Amino acid sequence: MKFVKGLLSVTALSAIAIISHTGSAQAISFSITHGTTGPGGVTNQGAYSDLQLPGTKTVDFNSGSVPTTGFAKYSFQKNDGSSSVRSDVWAPAGVNGQVNTSNYLAVFAGNDVTIDLANHLDYFGINWGAMSPGNVFSFFDGDRLIEKISYDNVNPMAEVRAAQHGNEGNGYVHFTATQKNQYFNRIVISQIGGGGFESDNHSFRMASVPEPTAILGLTAVGGALLLKRKKQTQIEE
Repeated sequence: MKFVKGLLSVTALSAIAIISHTGSAQAISFSITHGTTGPGGVTNQGAYSDLQLPGTKTVDFNSGSVPTTGFAKYSFQKNDGSSSVRSDVWAPAGVNGQVNTSNYLAVFAGNDVTIDLANHLDYFGINWGAMSPGNVFSFFDGDRLIEKISYDNVNPMAEVRAAQHGNEGNGYVHFTATQKNQYFNRIVISQIGGGGFESDNHSFRMASVPEPTAILGLTAVGGALLLKRKKQTQIEE
């Protein structure tokens, strides 16, 4: 019975993350997982995307700076050093809450980071945490706002609660556009009010025109990954 209850709770969690957002005027759906370990299985660089979608490119900030050329160009609203790439205890946690000792992107109150993309995307993923009130993502097609997704939307679903962050939420968040008019070519990361917005290991995939079955498969992957992890936890118990 314990396993059945766990199975139902994970299924419901996936439905909240995907169905409620596509069915309540949300243009871009999202799901949240623990993510996966870094290259070679390293656990001290935060979580990476576990979807492994073909054509995905990742920015990990390990160089110590943001990209300013190429497929994803990052720019700070204020170039005063208040928001930057850095390494400290607030770096997004690993798959099971491990301390991340690598560089990550931090955005603070009153500042934005804009990501201008060379092509339209249908998928964007981030290691997000420690999640804080005022964390906001805005997705645009040119100057047209498609969607805003914030801490309030995602934090209740975060299963990773890192001790080094006072048990604040962490996880790998997958944003998916399933219709052509939802494809985006600009992302703005903002911190509204006090606190900070910490993220790492950004994943980008250029938009294509998927078959209907591919769309269903993509939106279901987040729930399947959560179900697998919950099943493993129940077996270990």
